[in-house]
Amino acid sequence: MNSDGPKSGKKRRELRAKHLKKFTSDQEDESVKQVKDKNNNRGPKRGREAQSDDVDEPLIKKAAASTKPVEEAQIAKTSDSYLSKTRFDQFPLSPLSLKAIADAGFKTMTVVQEATLPLILKGKDVLAKAKTGTGKTVAFLLPSIEAVIKSPPVSRDNRHPPIIVLVVCPTRELACQAAAEANILLKYHPSIGVQVVIGGTKLPTEQRRMQKSPCQILVATPGRLKDHIDNTSGFATRLMGVKVLVLDEADHLLDMGFRRDIERIIAAVPKQRQTFLFSATVPEEVRQICHVALKPDHEFVNCVQEGAGETHQKVTQMYMIASLDRHFSLLYGLLKEHITENVGYKIIIFCTTAMVTRLVADLLGKLCLNVREIHSRKPQSYRTRVSDEFRKSKSIILVTSDVSARGVDYPDVSLVVQMGLPSDREQYIHRLGRTGRKGKEGEGILLLAPWEEYFLSSVKDLPITKTSLPPIDHEAVKKVQKGLSQVEMTNKEAAYQAWLGYYKSQKQIARDTTRLVELANEFSRSMGLSTPPAIPINVLGKMGLKNVPGIRVAPGFDKKKTNRNFRSR
Repeated sequence: MNSDGPKSGKKRRELRAKHLKKFTSDQEDESVKQVKDKNNNRGPKRGREAQSDDVDEPLIKKAAASTKPVEEAQIAKTSDSYLSKTRFDQFPLSPLSLKAIADAGFKTMTVVQEATLPLILKGKDVLAKAKTGTGKTVAFLLPSIEAVIKSPPVSRDNRHPPIIVLVVCPTRELACQAAAEANILLKYHPSIGVQVVIGGTKLPTEQRRMQKSPCQILVATPGRLKDHIDNTSGFATRLMGVKVLVLDEADHLLDMGFRRDIERIIAAVPKQRQTFLFSATVPEEVRQICHVALKPDHEFVNCVQEGAGETHQKVTQMYMIASLDRHFSLLYGLLKEHITENVGYKIIIFCTTAMVTRLVADLLGKLCLNVREIHSRKPQSYRTRVSDEFRKSKSIILVTSDVSARGVDYPDVSLVVQMGLPSDREQYIHRLGRTGRKGKEGEGILLLAPWEEYFLSSVKDLPITKTSLPPIDHEAVKKVQKGLSQVEMTNKEAAYQAWLGYYKSQKQIARDTTRLVELANEFSRSMGLSTPPAIPINVLGKMGLKNVPGIRVAPGFDKKKTNRNFRSR
């Protein structure tokens, strides 16, 4: 949703926080019980990367159902601003929805809302491409609510009332956020229910909740949705009532390896439905899923103008190249400088893996900074609490893995720091998209080692410039060394193993395993360790690093670690 000023933005954040608490309160106890359940704390397994880059397209065009020339459609007017001049009340929306929008302090639409809403209200399937932070969630929620309103009432005797709108999101955070947005819009629609089903809670808990409070709008992550299709009595019957299917962050869903789950979900809902795909990029895999999910005459809405940058223009992008032994002290110096110059700062630091995230958060805490952490090894109840706290707070730092890279709406982020090699160009862009949202200014810094510099060739068309390294601050170095000495050894061991696993997945680095281990041991020394941690032989076997010079093998066979995912988000 867009805002027309700081007061309305604050009102919206308060409303969203209220609804996020509502969604997680009945899951809290169950989630806490599962802290030791490592399967629930894992991030989803990544699939293969998209094979082709995104291509600039006309702003809106009819999808090509044949080889005939594409006819021109209405062109959405875009500008550097994410806002349009079109009011919500200019469209045939429910008066009660308009009242809820007014209560939240919103008057005009964003560009993506203005471009997609008239097409969706005409009954068209839509593939929409737009930058992050431009109001995509409301763009699909408003017409989805209209579909529920127009549906015939369901008998109270119906044991399996239909789910009319199904929204599929790639991460738990995005699902909870979308559900919270829905409840804001449903303020004056008390008869319309919203539920969210995600990993991190026991399946029976969600089953009881859905049975007790049936919903017309269901927001879900793919894996948990598939669990309900397979194991929840009457759930498949309820899905046969779906009239609207939404795939949010479609590129991320596919990048995370959910293609088979998505195809299974599509097969579980009626063919006679309306489908929306919203995505920040449109690589080949997204185009392929369009053939399965969308009607042949669907509309393609492109809110990224030809020649426009993929990143927000008000975000200053810089990169630094420094040896690993300087990274922690450089990070500390960057943070101290930004904090000094920005009253009410809000900083996000992205790390390569969950365990490296824990290490960095632990270190910054030892350095007396106001820091929080989010990654896949934390239970969902914790992640939701921290996410909500960071959203509402100022003068705070969030250290996170890529679970926070896409779609999550954190207002007023002033700085994004990316430590180490992003998984690809798209991930760099999405991480950077956490700042400069809603037309505001922001700053992004990418911190790389010299052997990671090859990544810059993939972003050479972006306005990213090299910045010189500051002189070594010996006092800061001493503080960082002291902080690292206070970090638990188990955290360093886990970070070393995760770091090695992550870079083993980077083809350009992993082709020389001897060099890879040398770099990992350099990372070990940067943590203040004179000797690299030993790794169980079974884990080394999974990594393909047995008998590589420089690796220390842990004695014995740790059965508990056999099933452990050595690289997670």
